Amino acid sequence: MNSPTKITIARGDGIGPEIMDATLEVLAASGANLEYEEIQIGESVYRRGIMNGMEPSAWDSLRRTKVFLKAPITTPQGGGYKSLNVTIRGALGLYANIRPCVSYSPFVATKHPSMDVVIVRENEEDLYAGIEYRQTQDVTQAVKLISRPGSEKIIRYAFEYARANHRRKVTAFVKDNIMKISDGLFHRVFDEIAAEYPDIEAESMIVDIGAARLADTPEHFDVIVTLNLYGDIISDIAAQITGSVGLAGSSNIGDQCAMFEAIHGSAPTIAGKGIANPSGLLLASVMMLVHIGQSEAAERIHNAWLKMIEDGIHTVDIFKRGVSKARIGTRDFAANLIDRLGERPATLVPASYPAGVASSFSGIALKGAPAQTKKLVGVDVFLERKGGTGDDMAALFQPLLPAGLKLVMVSNRGQKVWPDGAPETFCTDHWRCRVMADGAEELKHGQVAELLARVAKEGLDFVQSSNLYTFDGANGFSAAAGQ
Repeated sequence: MNSPTKITIARGDGIGPEIMDATLEVLAASGANLEYEEIQIGESVYRRGIMNGMEPSAWDSLRRTKVFLKAPITTPQGGGYKSLNVTIRGALGLYANIRPCVSYSPFVATKHPSMDVVIVRENEEDLYAGIEYRQTQDVTQAVKLISRPGSEKIIRYAFEYARANHRRKVTAFVKDNIMKISDGLFHRVFDEIAAEYPDIEAESMIVDIGAARLADTPEHFDVIVTLNLYGDIISDIAAQITGSVGLAGSSNIGDQCAMFEAIHGSAPTIAGKGIANPSGLLLASVMMLVHIGQSEAAERIHNAWLKMIEDGIHTVDIFKRGVSKARIGTRDFAANLIDRLGERPATLVPASYPAGVASSFSGIALKGAPAQTKKLVGVDVFLERKGGTGDDMAALFQPLLPAGLKLVMVSNRGQKVWPDGAPETFCTDHWRCRVMADGAEELKHGQVAELLARVAKEGLDFVQSSNLYTFDGANGFSAAAGQ
């Protein structure tokens, strides 16, 4: 017999310990060949003053086993505590979050009985980088970071996943009608990579209409790939319309490590009552078994679970009179599933995991793009100033400009207010003055530094400056609304 695969487990908070116990019972009965290293994470660790919820020794375990089965945790509110999930994903390079969302009609109530959608969510970038500032008394800022390498990795992963799992179509969700540079980059990379997979249909949608269509006609979709924030939102929507968020598991895949978890939270209000549904964590463990090459055990567990659902043996969250045959608790869940190991569903589509079906595609090549000529052509200077108009700000700022620079625009919260601003525009204390080279092809950093020095000497509070570049002559910056 092969040596057991070592994995790291964490029982988490709230209902976490209960559903982990049930999952581990099933794994043991299934013949999965596993050895566990257990770590403590979550609320108790946060309360000891460790702000990311995980002790250094826990990181050592993850780096050693490279596979993490994690129950949900509770992050204390306030106090600067960091999201453990976001920390783990970023630190270990878990760039791909995979969430299968499948309906189990007629055994679990849903308006979409034929739904079978996989959400592939970018996991490291976007607003989840957590770069935020309070810049003025009235205005805060969150920085959205989208990179070409990050986009390439997740988009290629989506197409490789579709091909390996015999999926027919990949759809990108973006908002590049508004965020033309950041989401626009993701869209362009999607089109480039899609051309390399002629066997798979490719389409893109604006995320708002895409989410509406997902909620209304999910059968239109097969694999959806999208940015971090959109993916977080639509994967919960997709899971819910299958019948229950509590049935969905997910995987977080990187080149070296992987994490598997339910998508629901720690549900502290029902902790200890013995009514929690372990299905999300159990199905995450099925994804884990496929990842580590134990497909036979994965198939046995998944088909036993489908048979139990089909037999109407349901926990309270999906119990429905006239459909369900018995209402069970967390411990009976494991016992009933174990009794069905080796059985297959008669109505629902049986799970099949042929050997060699991968959940990670190591060494995804990054093609990159040819280097472009980058020129500094201007600078946006952001200032805090209470009251006044765009005309007032322009009159105050223009005398401070060094030779060779000109003020071309003043905006407030992204809306142009000078020149030719609308008198109805509501303004806060957050102003942006756009300065460009006057007659010169390119600015020098020294000119930007001189401008900021003059602004400081005048006693104006500049809270941020952003250099404006062109790349091969194309603007690498957005216009203000109203321009």
